[in-house]
Amino acid sequence: MKRAKITIIGAGNVGGSTAQRLLVEALGDVVLLDIDDGLARGKALDLAEAAPLYGSNCRVTGGSDYAMTAESDVVVITSGSPRKPGMSRDDLLKINTGIVRQVTEQVARRSPQAVLIVVSNPLDAMTYVAHRVSKFSPERVIGMAGVLDAARFKAFLADALSSSVANIEALVLGGHGDTMVPLTRSTTVGGVPVTALLSEAQLEAIVQRVRDGGAEIVNLLKTGSAYFAPSAAVAEMVRAVVRDQHKLLPCAAYCRGEYGAQDLFVGVPAQLGSRGVERIVPMELTTQERAAFQKSVDAVRELCRLIDPLL
Repeated sequence: MKRAKITIIGAGNVGGSTAQRLLVEALGDVVLLDIDDGLARGKALDLAEAAPLYGSNCRVTGGSDYAMTAESDVVVITSGSPRKPGMSRDDLLKINTGIVRQVTEQVARRSPQAVLIVVSNPLDAMTYVAHRVSKFSPERVIGMAGVLDAARFKAFLADALSSSVANIEALVLGGHGDTMVPLTRSTTVGGVPVTALLSEAQLEAIVQRVRDGGAEIVNLLKTGSAYFAPSAAVAEMVRAVVRDQHKLLPCAAYCRGEYGAQDLFVGVPAQLGSRGVERIVPMELTTQERAAFQKSVDAVRELCRLIDPLL
């Protein structure tokens, strides 16, 4: 059976870590591309030399020539300006719009059948850019958001409850940022509602920490941003696509009225398979949850409004 070809644009910490995870799992041959040719080639060579230790026969190549990416099945876009202390995701809007636009033009021309997974921030807005520029079917353009946010939510809950993360089921909707909506009402620990285990104040503190999750790491690292958890989230999505798992994951998907969102990419429960988003799964939201989700949708729509003149 033909191995999948997976291109990662951006050989920084997220891109390099993602490439390693894909190699370890033997999800496909990996192309690591970066404007810094030596960085991409060096990391690819290092990974290729690690492949025998992983027992992986997948190939890893790197460079700066987009011709290497031709006929990719999945393209992961991680490139963009890094988030710095005191910088919000929205501050990245203009510069990263230009970067994602240029990258998408290159990969869409060479891999017109690919599924695009966008990681660059502001996430929901950059997914919108990739869709507009690529002109791909919106089902083949997906933003990595809720998988990461839900993982952070689970980690903080497990810590607070001294519980195994395997016991926790949690979902985060909305935009990837300050207005995300962790659904505490439907979160369970071993089947028990988390609202029966933690007070409202404790849950609110955890929810706020989830919203601040990226900024907390940026402030601690001083000169970088998160990459272990984001790369794990990307690998989860790539796995669902290349193995056609029909897996339900919270992603920034294109909504046509679902959850009241129209013509926007925003975090919703989406079933992923070989051609991207197969369907968006409906959920009943409370009045408070609907209001919070609508606030998040409005924030994403405003960013997209600011982007339109740049495209």
